[in-house]
Amino acid sequence: MAFSVAIVAAPQAGLAQSLSGFRQAVAETAAPEDALARFYAARDYAPIWTGAGDSARRAAFFDALDRAGDHGLPVARYDASVLRRQFNDLQTERERGQLEVAMSEAFLAYAHDITSGALEPSRIDSGIVREIPRRDPFGLISGVASADPVSFLRALPPSAPQYAQLMKAKLTLEGALAKGGWGADVPARRLGPGDTGPAVIALRDRLQAMGYLGRTATAVFDADIQKAVQQFQLEHGLTPDGVAGDGTVAEINRGPDERLKSVIVAMERLRWMNGIDLGQRHIWVNITDFSVRVIDHGKVTFESVTVVGQNTSDRRTPEFSDEMELMVINPTWNVPRSITVKEYLPMMQRNPNAASHINIIDSRGRVVPRSAINFAAYSSRSFPFAMKQPPSDGNALGLVKFLFPNKYNIYLHDTPSKSLFSKEVRAFSHGCVRVQRPFELAYVLLEPQSDDPEGLFHRYLNTGRETPVQLEQPFPVHLVYFTAWPTAKGRMDYRRDVYGRDAALFGALEKAGVELRARGS
Repeated sequence: MAFSVAIVAAPQAGLAQSLSGFRQAVAETAAPEDALARFYAARDYAPIWTGAGDSARRAAFFDALDRAGDHGLPVARYDASVLRRQFNDLQTERERGQLEVAMSEAFLAYAHDITSGALEPSRIDSGIVREIPRRDPFGLISGVASADPVSFLRALPPSAPQYAQLMKAKLTLEGALAKGGWGADVPARRLGPGDTGPAVIALRDRLQAMGYLGRTATAVFDADIQKAVQQFQLEHGLTPDGVAGDGTVAEINRGPDERLKSVIVAMERLRWMNGIDLGQRHIWVNITDFSVRVIDHGKVTFESVTVVGQNTSDRRTPEFSDEMELMVINPTWNVPRSITVKEYLPMMQRNPNAASHINIIDSRGRVVPRSAINFAAYSSRSFPFAMKQPPSDGNALGLVKFLFPNKYNIYLHDTPSKSLFSKEVRAFSHGCVRVQRPFELAYVLLEPQSDDPEGLFHRYLNTGRETPVQLEQPFPVHLVYFTAWPTAKGRMDYRRDVYGRDAALFGALEKAGVELRARGS
């Protein structure tokens, strides 16, 4: 990209004045941005975009901006068309200096967004408390000035293989949009084996369009359609019974535009985690999938279904990363103050013996008989007691809890309420994550420090006493919220937006300038 200003032969004073105009414009325009002010001052205001030798860097950057939409970024934020026009319209050295800084500002905006996300998520949803590792702007601008620009720009997005898979899925969905979607909605509430008619034909056509069913002209819900429905259910977190009931039909009727939104938000979420060392061995809790997995060098070595927080403002499970350091076998449940005063106090005001399995504790740690307390005399603010449930099979935390100390008081734990694990949507807790197979998780965590992790665990368990066990090898743990996630086989799994977080995030991305595109192959 050339620009129209040329420095022609002139007396030395005139040339100095021309260069001074450029430098002065750069200094003035860069001054509000500390990183740019320091960067240009350190190089005596020499250009990196608008000089005669900067054409390769300019071309690489404009090429990156042209591809920003592939990443689901707000393309208009970087003003590529305006910057190109300014290059063509340059008349003075002062204008060139101003354009030099405008290019750097656009670069920093783009680099910020593609390395660590275009949004500040905590401003959109208070449950997203993830600490985002933002790249230093001075390091970014220095890097693009000194490195091979093509290589440097290509290295900015997340290197996680899932990011590239999400980009591929995005392209596929954009192609489906360009073709008008996946056909007519399925006009039924329930379809099962043996059913016939127009609704089955619509189901057949839609499963074919989405790639779950091969070519067939059947109008009967046959074994092939049942198998296709089952596969769809498995990839969408539904009960895989092969029957297209209410929930399954609703998910089948979601168009490529809705799936595309999930993919774009998933790419943004991965950018928030770019730069975080997940750990060669780590724990991955996907809230929308109601699952916990142990990932060991890229392979799943443990998996369990979970129960997560209810979809209410004070109970949704938050998103963050931490490090699991401790398990407590035969735990005591120290009832959180909010549960004590919001749930148990009203119950005990109606019936002093309600929740009698939980002890009332005074400020000195002593158990207080309920007969000695006039519960009606207290409000949620004035109630002076705490509540504790001692270790037992019926303890609300079950027989083991897994701690990664955090200010949100979130942890993983066992539960006596086993029936909830059979539900399709498992959002029932106060925020912590209940694990269906907690003993097996304990064995995995104890493997690095014992030749017999199962025996070690049960020796502690059989005492019946509360026993903290420090993990000699702490495990990184990541509580995430992905409604779109690629499988090891390269297909996409989709999940319901159980807390509505993805809808809010896509709304914010859309407001920032992200657009759904329909694009042919």
